[in-house]
Amino acid sequence: MGMKAMAGNRGKSAGSDCYVELELALDGGIHLELKSKVKALFGKKIEFLCLQVLDFFAIENCQIYLEDNGALDYVITARIEAAIKQVITTNKEYLLDILPQNRLGTSAEKKRRSRLYLPGNTPKLALNAGVYGADGIILDLEDSVAPEKKFEAAILVRNTLRNVDFGGAERMVRINQNQAGLDDLKYVIPHSPNLLLVPKCESAAQLQLINEKVEQIKAEHNVATPVHLMPILESAKGVLNALEIASADNVVALAIGLEDYTADLGVQRTDDGTESFFARCQLVNAATAAGIQAIDSVFSDVSDKEKLQQNVLRSKALGFDGMGCIHPRQIDVVHDNYAPNDAEIEYAKKIVNAFHIASEKGLGVVSLGSKMIDPPVVKRAQTTIDMAVDVGKLAENWRDDYVS
Repeated sequence: MGMKAMAGNRGKSAGSDCYVELELALDGGIHLELKSKVKALFGKKIEFLCLQVLDFFAIENCQIYLEDNGALDYVITARIEAAIKQVITTNKEYLLDILPQNRLGTSAEKKRRSRLYLPGNTPKLALNAGVYGADGIILDLEDSVAPEKKFEAAILVRNTLRNVDFGGAERMVRINQNQAGLDDLKYVIPHSPNLLLVPKCESAAQLQLINEKVEQIKAEHNVATPVHLMPILESAKGVLNALEIASADNVVALAIGLEDYTADLGVQRTDDGTESFFARCQLVNAATAAGIQAIDSVFSDVSDKEKLQQNVLRSKALGFDGMGCIHPRQIDVVHDNYAPNDAEIEYAKKIVNAFHIASEKGLGVVSLGSKMIDPPVVKRAQTTIDMAVDVGKLAENWRDDYVS
């Protein structure tokens, strides 16, 4: 017998996943053992899919054991491929047809109030990506994936980008740091992600390397979808270089990771955030100066909605446009409290209405009373209006009955 490889997760917590053991042989054909609670209903289908993948990779002699816990086809094929690539060298990829909606791009200005982190090697959490209601779904290849699982996680994330319906949420991937992150790109970029999160970013030079690699892979695979960048500042050096990073090519949002940042400072993270006040203000100012979005860190206590609400309101008051989530139950709280209040909506209505009046009259200058309104102020006001409409605080046709 030859080398033996394993891929996937097993046990009670491994729902919607499967576990594969593969051992090559010199002869004897393929010996497949399938263990599944749904074997009576779907056993033949799973076995046929397994044989298809083995045939695609020209595996003619092996012993393969597959323990199924309700995995979908894209998960099964990813696990088998990961096992195969541990015992043979090949650049071939077994790909199911991509969902048409997963080829769509997003704009640099897309709302990013919430971004939900999902571990890249845990398929049961990604299956419902389209129903969580987050503005963005992050398939994480970094901190949430054990080092020995990163290779197979990359293959699973690739398939997830192709075969899971994200329900209109922005398709995001957090890559690994440094060279490992550049290596991740070959699994990610050909499959039309909308945005890459770049962890531990400390300079624009890091982003230039990523941009160059992204463009190279896009050209090789005829990918037309824009791939935006969201660097995450997680160190004192990164915070001090915030403007340089925010101004780099292709950056649409700048985020902060407070767990690693406070660890770098050697201090404890607190609920009131005194220890990170400078860093968060630095980031907001850099993002505003560069004309991009400022995105706050995650709030780690998923059970305390009241503290989360207080945190979101502080974040909004500092000028952040959104924050990370680590559990779906946080999303509504984040959206509700980043939403504009009545006073903000009323002021935005005045600005946007003044802009429309000026445009209708062919005026090149927008004014509100005796005050001149700059284009960035109008843009910000329109964003407030859009958010108010999105959360149901304002009708889309509000100008029809508006009296200035």
